[in-house]
Amino acid sequence: MRRGRHSREAEVDPFYDMLFNMLIAFVFCFIIALLAMNPKALKAGDIPAKAEYIVTVSWPDMNPNDIDTWVQDPGGNLVWFRAREAGLMHLDRDDRGLANDSIVVNGRQVVNPLNQEVVTLRGIAPGEYTVNAHYYESKDGKPVEATVSIVKVNPRAEVVYYGTAALARKGDEATLVRFTVLPDGAVNNVNTLPKTLVQRF
Repeated sequence: MRRGRHSREAEVDPFYDMLFNMLIAFVFCFIIALLAMNPKALKAGDIPAKAEYIVTVSWPDMNPNDIDTWVQDPGGNLVWFRAREAGLMHLDRDDRGLANDSIVVNGRQVVNPLNQEVVTLRGIAPGEYTVNAHYYESKDGKPVEATVSIVKVNPRAEVVYYGTAALARKGDEATLVRFTVLPDGAVNNVNTLPKTLVQRF
């Protein structure tokens, strides 16, 4: 009898092993399927940036003075260096003249001469936008000429506006451009009528 029981157990064990292996294979295939349906799980934190418009404010290279960009959307939201995100707008770079333009590479100091601030509009919110430049800090007491460009990114890059404005002294504010975004993403009513954004702060 013992011999018969032993031989029957020997016949059953491979069957359980096969079931266990099939279960492992099923779980493995299920995990692979989940990852295939959600490829972002493979690259956690890798979020692609999306922009509909890019607002760039610049001033002469190597200029030591600090010019700040202020952008107001149709809802009254403002982006500036102390509020880098508001509505669908984001201040991607706050440039402080030469104050934050040097880094050390291989023991040597490298200076980036470019003075430029960038605001991205990451969606279409119809209405009027205002872009102002504020002469925040002066290192040499000289006037500064600020340049603005508005680029509509989708479906292809298109310059909506390019212009300049003079800032005579520290504390001055100038409206670089005002423009209206339509529901379909088109831009019209581009002008430079003055509108103060800084005084409330």
